[in-house]
Amino acid sequence: MTAVTARPLWTETLYSSYGQSFRVDEILFEEKSAHQHLLIFRNEQFGRVLALDGIVQTTEGDEFIYHEMLTHVPLIAHGNAQRVLIIGGGDGGILREVCRHKTVKHITQVEIDPSVIELSKTWFPSHSNGAYDDPRAHIVIGDGFDFVQTTQERFDVIISDSTDPVGPGEVLFSKDFYAGCQRSLNPGGVLVTQNGVPFMQTSEFTDTATRLSRLFKDWRFYSAAVPSYIGGLMTFAWASDNPDLLNVKLDTLHQRWQAQNIPSRYYTPELHLAAFALPRYLLDMLPGEYAERVR
Repeated sequence: MTAVTARPLWTETLYSSYGQSFRVDEILFEEKSAHQHLLIFRNEQFGRVLALDGIVQTTEGDEFIYHEMLTHVPLIAHGNAQRVLIIGGGDGGILREVCRHKTVKHITQVEIDPSVIELSKTWFPSHSNGAYDDPRAHIVIGDGFDFVQTTQERFDVIISDSTDPVGPGEVLFSKDFYAGCQRSLNPGGVLVTQNGVPFMQTSEFTDTATRLSRLFKDWRFYSAAVPSYIGGLMTFAWASDNPDLLNVKLDTLHQRWQAQNIPSRYYTPELHLAAFALPRYLLDMLPGEYAERVR
């Protein structure tokens, strides 16, 4: 009888008291860049997995959930977004989804680590799916925090697809970053950001609420269940000075979505509306006026 050699497990290090492990079927790439440690491996369930500094960033298996919800919700709600800013998102998934919107005329993406873009083109080509060659896409290698503090450009939608608030990504959850985004928005524009899994990252959730409430007339959270981001629902922060963006009727969302003729695997207009309904335990973490506003 031939002995079966157990394949190694890789364990995520995001939380000190709880974690998830992936069987590593094959290590495809590993490198310590100037900014972070990158690891790409193959797993039978999730396909190729990208981890930065011990934290899962994206997988082939479930990336569509995250990228569709972080992109289509603000763009369809806005209805006529022509200029879009992406902070981070070097894997290209957000850029791919933004490029699918025919109304968008100009996209700026600011990514701090060029190696993430190049590695993703090689190992995760379906994430960007050619979007980096779209003539509307303008790639800036630099710090997203610095960009929103100094740019003279204005955008209809800003999407912050950052890492977790540790290391290089920490500053992208600060009040000064949100203030820079507010300054960089056109009137009626909207900012959305990934905001972690609040069951596990409670302070990230409540801190974002506090900071956005001091800057924007309307701030909310919406959610999606992304399997590789463990710990329950993942939330996305929403901030705008135009409350009408969250009062768009279902029929109008359908009309806008059908006009774009975008294939999706997760997003629907019905889910768009439902995603803003948060469970009680999340509402209880937020200021009382939030619960009153979302009734």
